[in-house]
Amino acid sequence: GEESGREYLAFSLGGEEYAVNILKVQEIRAYERVTRIANMPAYIKGVMNLRGAVVPVVDLRVRFNVGSAEFNASTIVIVINIGPRTIGMVVDGVSDVVILKTSDVRPAPQIAGVLTAEFLEGVAILDQRMLIIVEIDGLMSSKEMGLLDGVATARAA
Repeated sequence: GEESGREYLAFSLGGEEYAVNILKVQEIRAYERVTRIANMPAYIKGVMNLRGAVVPVVDLRVRFNVGSAEFNASTIVIVINIGPRTIGMVVDGVSDVVILKTSDVRPAPQIAGVLTAEFLEGVAILDQRMLIIVEIDGLMSSKEMGLLDGVATARAA
């Protein structure tokens, strides 16, 4: 039978296009001011109030070291669910939803650096576009992000 594709949300970071499995996405919202928490790494902007839940906000532009982390009217937060946890990811913008088949996805090149292959499902080539597919569970539950545990379990007073 025909191989059915999976839906991915495409977003931009520093001029490149990335994609994440849409099943992980809870909502897309405009960036609002976050509450900073002391002693957090640079890529953790702080926490935001999402209908009474305290949600950590990660700036992927800082985490992946791409572009400049400017905040303007088009800055977007993608709210994702990783198991029981909810996390906001700051991105430059959201483009569209794409359907990718397994055959569209090439393995990620083994390049040492910030964005190691363990955080990538691969690279998809779609017409003239190249999408870097982020393995979001691995990224968000990685050791560096481990400090999210404490923040994510904090409850709004």
